[in-house]
Amino acid sequence: MPVSELVEQARAGQHRAVGRLISLVEDESPALREVMAALAPHTGRAHVVGVTGAPGVGKSTSTSALVTELRTRDKRVGVLAIDPSSPFSGGALLGDRVRMSEHATDPGVFIRSMAARGHLGGLAWSAPQALRVLDAAGFDVVVVETVGVGQSEVEVAGAADTTVVLLAPGMGDGIQAAKAGILEIGDVYVVNKADREGARTVRRDLRSMLSLAERPDDAWKPPVLLTTASSGEGVAEVVEKLEEHRGWAEESGALRRRRLRRVKDEVETLALTELRKRWGGVSDRNRLDDLAAEVVAGQLDPYAAADRLLET
Repeated sequence: MPVSELVEQARAGQHRAVGRLISLVEDESPALREVMAALAPHTGRAHVVGVTGAPGVGKSTSTSALVTELRTRDKRVGVLAIDPSSPFSGGALLGDRVRMSEHATDPGVFIRSMAARGHLGGLAWSAPQALRVLDAAGFDVVVVETVGVGQSEVEVAGAADTTVVLLAPGMGDGIQAAKAGILEIGDVYVVNKADREGARTVRRDLRSMLSLAERPDDAWKPPVLLTTASSGEGVAEVVEKLEEHRGWAEESGALRRRRLRRVKDEVETLALTELRKRWGGVSDRNRLDDLAAEVVAGQLDPYAAADRLLET
């Protein structure tokens, strides 16, 4: 099917076309450049929400509850669930889609699992392009749920307009949260499993840690909320804070700055990837070997060697 037709079908709300476009992204299809060019004029409208947190805090259950609440507000929702990779096939384990099966028949919800394929930072390398597909397909909110890889999962903050950080009782104190770097990335903090003992203590500790951060007077003050995602308790308040943050970010210019930074990182990554491909020939590898040998022998310094490699 021609790319232009696939894009038109995706924009018309056909999930099969959206899925095929994301497959082209994941497979690094030769048609990927044409796909991105066709999607570009239709992007920039969706509110991208990142959901992250350590394993076991209830990310998938919370994402499902968020989708339910957003649908009651008549929002079309796309979900990109980054799953750990299977050690056998390299594909996603699809655990998140099992937990979100209640939305499978809803035409206003699209759920796609993507394999991290060993990429650190909690996101798959192709996530930015997949997000662009969902944005262009007309979804009002796109939720990105990360793998949950502990201290490396902060990368989601760069991919989202609003980042939700999930915690739960028994998952460590405020000091552990600070070590994991999550006190810098969150726009909304959610203590899930609030029906368990210690939830309010976690909220208090988190508020205390956040109050120590130096922020400008006009900066966003991240709220700390309590939820029980399994029952839906507190989820409506989370959605209200997401919308409030989106409004603040648009008015203050923070949304544009965040998106500019995101696209700059994406363009740089694509450029470096293309550069590595062009260095892939045997003669290039031999040239690099020769330069490395000169550095080891003390005939060149690494900077001069890099300059010579770039000249080729």
